[in-house]
Amino acid sequence: MRILIAEDDVTSRLILENMLTKWGYDVISATDGNDAWKKLQEEDAPKLVILDWMMPGMEGIEICRKIRENLKSEDQYTYVTLLTAKESKENIVTGMDAGADDYITKPFDMHELRVRVRAGQRIVQLQSELLEAKNNLEIQSRTDPLTGVLNRRAILSQIENELSRAKRDNAHISISMLDLDYFKKINDTFGHLAGDAVLRESMNRVEETIRTYDTVGRFGGEEFIVVLPGAKQADAFTIAERIRLKINEKNADVDGVSIPFTTSQGLATCNGESTVDELIAKADEALYRAKENGRNRVEQASLQEE
Repeated sequence: MRILIAEDDVTSRLILENMLTKWGYDVISATDGNDAWKKLQEEDAPKLVILDWMMPGMEGIEICRKIRENLKSEDQYTYVTLLTAKESKENIVTGMDAGADDYITKPFDMHELRVRVRAGQRIVQLQSELLEAKNNLEIQSRTDPLTGVLNRRAILSQIENELSRAKRDNAHISISMLDLDYFKKINDTFGHLAGDAVLRESMNRVEETIRTYDTVGRFGGEEFIVVLPGAKQADAFTIAERIRLKINEKNADVDGVSIPFTTSQGLATCNGESTVDELIAKADEALYRAKENGRNRVEQASLQEE
């Protein structure tokens, strides 16, 4: 684990560096408070910090306050130990109130230092694991477990956000309601596991085709929605056709079995002056026409004339 030590006294700093390195830490040193604060602003700064209370530039206690003031809810926690010659309870309380997690008085005992650094390391590691678990839960709450694209709740939220943006910026938004043709027949002929594989393959191809700022989500069953911010009717049709051709490019290979599949799409376009339900309803109507007109095609509808 990486650890930052800030100590202006050369001898003390060298002793700390040697001990911490011997114990397996990757040590980054700062010679004064300003240097320490600069290093803490760098990307991937150490989350385990030992600060001397009295230093040129910013003192350790001031750095503590700034670390806590700048802490964002999504940040990994920075564990701060103050190194100080001030032993009074009043000074210790002052340091802890400033945001320090622990303190070590000078001259420090080597064994005490090792125990306290280990405690800080455990807390940083536990917080990191907690943050990772939280992020994973957030991803899972927004993701369709089968295909890896956004789930229904997340894609509807995305449409709502893009509608608000389109209205604010006087821009357009299009959505494509995409449905796999004769999907029940695929399940009945090749089995549901093969059907799942086809769904995954179809979404892989969609994600390879759409623009970096487009999004796709599972609306339900074999129906998906592709959100196309800023796309007018002609742009949306071009993207939808690219998707259709990409899916038609080749059969899906599932356990050595070649499975053909196609999609029908219904497009709807507006400039933000509609609701999520209205936009989806128009796209669904266009999708119905695509199926009625032979499938494996794109049909358009719009809420407003351009």
